[in-house]
Amino acid sequence: MIVVCSECGAKNRVPEEKLEIGPACGQCHQGLIPLAPIELNEQNFSNFISNSDLPVLIDLWAEWCGPCKMMAPHFAQVAKSNAGVVFAKIDTEANPRLSSAFNVRSIPTLVLMNKTNEIARISGAMRAGELQQWLDQQLN
Repeated sequence: MIVVCSECGAKNRVPEEKLEIGPACGQCHQGLIPLAPIELNEQNFSNFISNSDLPVLIDLWAEWCGPCKMMAPHFAQVAKSNAGVVFAKIDTEANPRLSSAFNVRSIPTLVLMNKTNEIARISGAMRAGELQQWLDQQLN
């Protein structure tokens, strides 16, 4: 399985059974499976999404959005307990081309991706339990 390092962008080959033990990047030696959401932007998005074999759950948000701020700690909490999924955030204000490419109509919007394929999408703030339940349904 190929996992892209969120720190340096290097592609790393990792056996699936080793994902749970926290593998490190062969280039920068940082953890490959972040236990906190990573920031994606117009510069690193394409490389990260198209090369990683792990599903990526993207939170499209904005600084001025109250529900986005309310959901952020719940998103981070669920990220800690899902080693097989990369949790990412995209600031829609700072990355208007990505916001447009995702055809975002309201925020927060969560998009679950597998490489360049959108698996599922949902809009609106959710608590950790609701988010985990939705994610489990999409992955099964």
